[in-house]
Amino acid sequence: MSVLDFSAVVQAWPLFLEGLWLTCVLTAVSCLLGTLLGAACAWGRIQGPAWLKAGLACYVELFRNTPFIIQIFFIFFGVASVGLKMSAIPASLIALVLNLGAYACEIIRAGIEATPKGQIEAAQSLALSRWQIFTRVLIAPALARVWPALISQLVIIMLASSVCSQISAEEVSYAANFVAGKTFRSFEAFMVVTACYLVLAILLRKLLLWIGPRFVFGRMKF
Repeated sequence: MSVLDFSAVVQAWPLFLEGLWLTCVLTAVSCLLGTLLGAACAWGRIQGPAWLKAGLACYVELFRNTPFIIQIFFIFFGVASVGLKMSAIPASLIALVLNLGAYACEIIRAGIEATPKGQIEAAQSLALSRWQIFTRVLIAPALARVWPALISQLVIIMLASSVCSQISAEEVSYAANFVAGKTFRSFEAFMVVTACYLVLAILLRKLLLWIGPRFVFGRMKF
């Protein structure tokens, strides 16, 4: 019977630390940009012209009904085959943002469509533009309604960043693969990376629960 030996994993702590940092960067950037993209797409699907609604519907269905690993491979390998080459980190960010944007679009759209019609009519009676209605009347209460669901999707996108190791983005799961291949201590390496993702998921959820009512949709009661 093998005995657990974490010495090789402990010696590789700088590699794990660098991978953890990149995972946090990928998560932060993709969550911010993906949520903004989702909000813009949600508004386009509700108030946009017919051609925009159709295009956004195709985008949403494409990214919600295909595996993330296929999406990132297409962006990294497929796009490069037509001459548009990019490194692993930009490709990872683009894939994460587009994937999250599709899911966030539907989540936020559900929150917007749950807004009472009287609230929109009151804003229209004040001669507010569509953009003003969206930014000052709709988006804050919509985010308040769907914030728990959106948090779950943001945590999922953080976990999905582990797939970026497949195109050599050196995040924390890449570090675990590297250490496991070099030391043959796969069980120990992946125990550590599992603990990393568990802690990150819990901290991210708590952070977003704290951020939401203070900085995203405020302390307003809807």
